[in-house]
Amino acid sequence: MSASFWVEMLGAEVRFTDAGGHRTRSLVAGAGDPVILLHGITGHAETWTRNLNPLGAHHQLHALDMLGHGFTAKPDIDYDVPALGRHVLAYMDACGIDKAIVGGQSPGGWVAGWIAVNHPDRVRGYASITGAGLEVSKDAAELSRKVGAKVASATSKATGAPTRESVRERLEWLMFDKNVVTEELVDTRFRIYSDPEFMAVSGGMVANMTGGGGWRLTRENLARIACPSLIFWSRQNPTMPWEVGEEASRIIPDARWYLMEDAGHWPQFEKPAEFNGVMGNFLREVSGQA
Repeated sequence: MSASFWVEMLGAEVRFTDAGGHRTRSLVAGAGDPVILLHGITGHAETWTRNLNPLGAHHQLHALDMLGHGFTAKPDIDYDVPALGRHVLAYMDACGIDKAIVGGQSPGGWVAGWIAVNHPDRVRGYASITGAGLEVSKDAAELSRKVGAKVASATSKATGAPTRESVRERLEWLMFDKNVVTEELVDTRFRIYSDPEFMAVSGGMVANMTGGGGWRLTRENLARIACPSLIFWSRQNPTMPWEVGEEASRIIPDARWYLMEDAGHWPQFEKPAEFNGVMGNFLREVSGQA
């Protein structure tokens, strides 16, 4: 039986911070060099509950609800990668964080990549876990559009008129082992998806993030990432295939590559011990603790 979120988070904090005028929720654990962790599309900070305390042994982890998500403010704006990235930078400013290791899962990795490319002075390291937004070739760009349509369809079924069953189906689609989708995870996401403020912005958010337009992690942008980087993938990821992630790791000048077996889109949640080992080694290396 899996431990509850609260048991996983014992000793950590739930914080609310004014980030650029937006009330922002974060889960914070540990002490040391700061690490920012970002969830995927229509996700929330609980994506990282199985990682915060283990990784917080040597670092201070900040798992955010990004703008428009979870229990963070949901203004009426165009939800694109730069807007989400600017909000993360505002959170760092509010917390007095000059530089951080910034990582994310799915579109969280896309947002983290935008920060690494456009604000290198704020980033000590970059991690992308089954990350979105990668366009390493013309074929990958076309595949990205097809994957975006698939993600939009699966997500809209859960967010348009949410039920516990539609939310469960969306979560199970992400996982290799469907048994990791707990009742607590379903209830948490159902609570968020049922929030009228979230329902008011989710349609436009999903359309913007999956529509194939806007800022992308092209070969040129990936080559501009100067900091140490980790590209972490799973072989059974239901969105972008692992070969795209591996190619991205070859383009980034100082990148490490890791491929997990028997995991889907949330490797950090499905196989936390393995993920925490790899991610922890990377964080210590970047911080000079290895």
